Amino acid sequence: MPLTPLDIHNKEFTRGFRGYDEDEVNEFLDQVIKDYEAILREKKELFERVTDLDEKLEHFKNIEETLNKSILIAQETAEEVRRNAQKEAQLIVKEAEKNSDRIINDSLSKSRKIMIEMEELKKQASVYKMRFKMLIEAQLEMLNTDDWDEFVEREEDELEQNQS
Repeated sequence: MPLTPLDIHNKEFTRGFRGYDEDEVNEFLDQVIKDYEAILREKKELFERVTDLDEKLEHFKNIEETLNKSILIAQETAEEVRRNAQKEAQLIVKEAEKNSDRIINDSLSKSRKIMIEMEELKKQASVYKMRFKMLIEAQLEMLNTDDWDEFVEREEDELEQNQS
């Protein structure tokens, strides 16, 4: 067990014949006591400082650990967000491909329908043209017949009779 300043102060030495000068020994002991007290104070202060620094170190270790965990969580979250975004992008692409296929199929279907309608209109136009041509030919034939000339002559004769 280490000596305390009080142990040093209370220390009694035995006297011998022609022993040490008592004042000189007391003066030296007083100096030792002062130095010893100063060293003990310094030791106490250093111990308190070490304790304080240990607490701060522990605090900073906790902060470091928390930051490391936060970084790991942020990295995992970023990776998960990236994976989700990739999945979503793939879904969007698939949906767009489906939509484009549907639009193409609809367009092809409509174009086929229009082509069929166009063919039908061509047929109808051809039939109409043939009927119209037949009508005109029939009318021309009727104009070129003798019946028309007779009709015109009869009409002229009747007009002349009515004028006379």
